[in-house]
Amino acid sequence: MPYTAKHRFAPVSARKARLVIDLIRGQSVQAALDLLQFQPQRSAYFIRKLLNSAVAAAEEQEAEVEELRVSEARVDPGPTMKRIWRRGRGRADTLKCRTSHIVITLDEQGE
Repeated sequence: MPYTAKHRFAPVSARKARLVIDLIRGQSVQAALDLLQFQPQRSAYFIRKLLNSAVAAAEEQEAEVEELRVSEARVDPGPTMKRIWRRGRGRADTLKCRTSHIVITLDEQGE
């Protein structure tokens, strides 16, 4: 039975989060947590918290945590907040604050 956790509107761009999420796809839960703990990227913090949330959901359903693996891990782009950045000579630039939707699904090893 798959166990899913979602983090919507994560304050990190999808492109940067995909670099980290590609590392844990297909890994066992413990190996993924160990890998994320020592990643220097900011998105690794959000993905690690989300993975812990998926493990807690699996424990709530009384699943064997040692047999779980990351079957699906994806990052989709979320909405972009646009801000005005003042520049010299009365000009303005657009500052884009990108967000992303992160989805992690855990499943049994044998399936």
